[in-house]
Amino acid sequence: MRTNLSSITMALRDELLKSIWHAFTALDVDKSGKVSKSQLKVLSHNLCTVMKIPHDPVALEEHFKDDDEGPVSNQGYMPYLNKFILDKVQDNFDRQDFNKMCWTLCFRKNLGQSQLLISNDDAFKIWCIFNFLSEDRYPLIIVTEEIEYFLRKLTEAMGGSWVEERFEDYKLHLDSKQQCLNAWELISVVGAGHFSKGMDRQTLSMGINDVYQELILDVLKQGYMMKKGHKRKNWTERWFTLKPSSISYYVGEDLAEQKGIIILDGNCTVEPLPDKEGKKCLFLIRSSLKSFEISASDKKKKQEWIQAIQICVSLLRQGRPAPHREARQKRRELRLRQQAEQEELELRMRELQTANEAKQLELEKMRKALEESAANAAEEEKKRLQTQTELQDRYKMDLEREKLVRQQMEEQMAQKSTELEQYLQRVRELEDMYRQLEDALEDERRARQDEETVRKLQARLLEEEAMKRAELEQIHLRQQRAISETEAEKQELERERLAKESALQAAMKQLEHLEQERQGALEQYQTVMKKLEDAANNTKSWKHKVAEHEGLLRLIQPGSKGQKLITNWGPAAFSEAELSLREKKWQEMKNQAE
Repeated sequence: MRTNLSSITMALRDELLKSIWHAFTALDVDKSGKVSKSQLKVLSHNLCTVMKIPHDPVALEEHFKDDDEGPVSNQGYMPYLNKFILDKVQDNFDRQDFNKMCWTLCFRKNLGQSQLLISNDDAFKIWCIFNFLSEDRYPLIIVTEEIEYFLRKLTEAMGGSWVEERFEDYKLHLDSKQQCLNAWELISVVGAGHFSKGMDRQTLSMGINDVYQELILDVLKQGYMMKKGHKRKNWTERWFTLKPSSISYYVGEDLAEQKGIIILDGNCTVEPLPDKEGKKCLFLIRSSLKSFEISASDKKKKQEWIQAIQICVSLLRQGRPAPHREARQKRRELRLRQQAEQEELELRMRELQTANEAKQLELEKMRKALEESAANAAEEEKKRLQTQTELQDRYKMDLEREKLVRQQMEEQMAQKSTELEQYLQRVRELEDMYRQLEDALEDERRARQDEETVRKLQARLLEEEAMKRAELEQIHLRQQRAISETEAEKQELERERLAKESALQAAMKQLEHLEQERQGALEQYQTVMKKLEDAANNTKSWKHKVAEHEGLLRLIQPGSKGQKLITNWGPAAFSEAELSLREKKWQEMKNQAE
């Protein structure tokens, strides 16, 4: 456990030193490697503030009390930085605020006012990604392999396809820069849009943000899902973000309002649940404190979330870092191992070359010795020929001995020539082995690139399939809403039709009632007319009798009458008072019917 904490502390220290190095270098205006004490005081105070460390203003003066008031070098500032700041730091501060502070100190000096396709915030995110992927040596640089890794992830995040030929052409340009870039060169490469042709600025910015969230903020997965409440048991849509040790959920994807957090540890479990309560694609997260029921939008997302959470729990149990951090460490270890193998191979080649040169010198010495021996033998032969006639008998045995020596020397020369040929054959074999080793390394590199290309293509196809499924789901939801709205309008029209039918029936009843009243009034009118006719006939008979009795010849005619009332049924058979009374009753009956 102590070893794990120590490694975490060292990793945190290395990450912090990279950002601090940028800030210190920015304060070095004349590039002399030194910064004034007053600037270092301000830098130290800002570092302590943003990392939540108690700041001792006297500590810097005490640490450099033996020095003069001149500037302090990076090497001289490092002991103070380690003792009074980095040794006290805890992982309880906002890394983004810390990086923002260091970025503010350095970007104005190093980032030119050229026309870039990215904003200042996007440049800051690329700067943070550079610090994450850069080598652990100063001045900070990012090698070709990490540049390709970042550009590949950026292209995938923008939804584009990786063009290997374009990067190979760019690598030829990098050869003049020892196949590496600094932070500001990397920002210029991305901001110039060389690897994002055909993409607009918004797409490029979204791609940079996605890579930044994964590599810097450790966001392994994010998206909308439904969560069941613990108190009211209702289902609410939340935006979930998965990190290596926690799952946070918010009201929306802008992360403005956090509603809760699920702490992950080695004891957490995640398991699928059957469909219930009208919810599908359910799974359960069991933490040490609570259990959370989650509903994904489809089976694919459900399985992706379950696998991602299980990977995080497995890494926590094994004490391993996040996948992208572990992959970065493996790439660095592989580069170091390959570098060591390359250095070892170069050392062996130098040793073989040295041995070859030594053998060549030895053979040259032997050749000179043989030439000298041959010259000496020729001289002796000449002398012998000169004295042969005189000393033929005397030196006969010496001549035989000389022939024997010459034969031995020739055998030695033949043997040495054979050894030399075998040595040269061995050197040629070693050269062939070296070429085969280079070919094998090249084949392995190409196979890995092909495998990475196929894997990225499969991931892109899966992502496109998920997008198509999401679009079909949206179309289905819109169709359901349209059907619901049509059904509601149909019900509203049915209610209006029933209301109108009810009003029509009431009006029909009222019309029938009025018809009955009119019939009754007509019958009354006929009765009154009958009585009037009887009275008129009776009056005529009496007048006739009186006229006959009194001898009158003229009959008395009735006088003129006033204007008669006219109704819907003809001349009125009732007075105005009766008409007013009838109108009042009819109005009351109409109000009651309504």
